[in-house]
Amino acid sequence: MKNMLVLICIMFAIGSRGQSTDLVIKNGNRGLYIDHKVTAKENFYSMGRLFNVHPKHIASFNSLDMSKGLSLGQMVKIPLTDTNFSQKMENGQPVYYVAGNNENLHHVSTNNNNVLIENLRQWNNLFSDNISSGSKLIVGFLVTKETPPAAVVASQTANKTPQDTKEIAKTETVDKAEVRKDDTNQEKEELKKEQPKREEEAKKEEPMKEDSKKEEPKKEEVKPVKQEPKPQVLSQGYFKTSFDQQTRQRPTTKEQTMTSGTFKTTSGWSDAKYYLLMDGVEPGTIVRITNPTNNKMIYAKLLGEMSGLKQNQGVNIRISNAAASALDIAETDKFIVKLNY
Repeated sequence: MKNMLVLICIMFAIGSRGQSTDLVIKNGNRGLYIDHKVTAKENFYSMGRLFNVHPKHIASFNSLDMSKGLSLGQMVKIPLTDTNFSQKMENGQPVYYVAGNNENLHHVSTNNNNVLIENLRQWNNLFSDNISSGSKLIVGFLVTKETPPAAVVASQTANKTPQDTKEIAKTETVDKAEVRKDDTNQEKEELKKEQPKREEEAKKEEPMKEDSKKEEPKKEEVKPVKQEPKPQVLSQGYFKTSFDQQTRQRPTTKEQTMTSGTFKTTSGWSDAKYYLLMDGVEPGTIVRITNPTNNKMIYAKLLGEMSGLKQNQGVNIRISNAAASALDIAETDKFIVKLNY
């Protein structure tokens, strides 16, 4: 009976470990996402906290009504956004892409938000752009508040079988245990020999320490100088490539001239990630914004609605202060912009 319980526990641990790392990226009409099966007592808000995505964005992405709740076992698409998906750093839970027929690293990069091919080679231990059909490749990392970061290990185990990996782990554990045991015994013997010498040296150093305390001058504290971020405009914005991909899936149909205000954000000054707020449009939509006075344009991502606040009266939208700076707009109260999406 005990053996049976142990076997069940091991199978459960292996199954749960495989599920936690088996995140497969998919590309739909609304962007990149991963599938998630609803568990007991799970709702939009707990799911939003788990994956670091706004619950309204999850509902909108899946065309679901938040008031109706979720069903146990229901499959929900979790959008991969700037808040929970990284394609630059090697921290987080790996997200995989399954290669199709006649695909190479260039196709994989194009289908996954133009991730750097150099990163694909490094994460997957590849030395060629050619890949076989059905291969699972790491294309980014899921980074959430509740998911502890995990360094990439694919490059170290890509060419090893599961049996080889187990043997290596077992050998390393035994070797480390033996080294610790030998080091501990050696340290004990050295401490016994050096103990009398250390006691004599400690007695001699006591008066010297007192003199050094008296003569030691006080060090002046150097306070760090805070430097304000300098505005840097990189081309027409980080989201230009996403806009081009969006227009290939569904062409732009709306062109509007609107009165806009600004809102403060730390994003966009160095990374050219511009954002806007607007009612009646799906969050995540990439919008082209043009300053009609100088024809400068940028590409911004819609975060959500303006929530009908009193201070929004007289303006139709609000863009980030970094976006306004990139468009050479000096006014901070109201100004006119043209939108395409």
